[in-house]
Amino acid sequence: MSALGTTVTAIRLTVNGRPREVNLSHDMRRLLDVLRIDLGLTGTKEGCGEGECGACSVLLDGKLVNSCLVPALQADGSEIITPEGLAESKAGKLLAECFTECHGAQCGFCTPGMMMASAALLRQNPDPDEQAIREGLAGNLCRCTGYDMIIDAVLMAAGKGRDIW
Repeated sequence: MSALGTTVTAIRLTVNGRPREVNLSHDMRRLLDVLRIDLGLTGTKEGCGEGECGACSVLLDGKLVNSCLVPALQADGSEIITPEGLAESKAGKLLAECFTECHGAQCGFCTPGMMMASAALLRQNPDPDEQAIREGLAGNLCRCTGYDMIIDAVLMAAGKGRDIW
């Protein structure tokens, strides 16, 4: 019990391949806050806080989720990949190269979420067409780049990385 009479709950997660334990001060604490504040993984961004923009996208047990909508307690025992973990992978490096080459990132705020969504899409469908990419990225908003350059980047990554997805 804390000084205020609330119970502190410990959760265990595997984040970017590393086991982690976090004490939650309340049961409805968001996964986004645990990642950013407790674990210092600031690649996951808070945009809208309502699950509308995708800036907070992470992979939770292999599925793309908006971490602003996930109570951290729900993620107990789960495996989470954040933008930092993706960036360390061969797939993440290829996506970053393609986003750069196609000018798919400008201000960079949406880019981590876009790359997480792109990786999730390419894992499910390593050879998507433009329509599949538009559908796969539909939950992620970009206000700077415009989607054509992002779609070009995902198409390029699909073509170059068929063996890594």
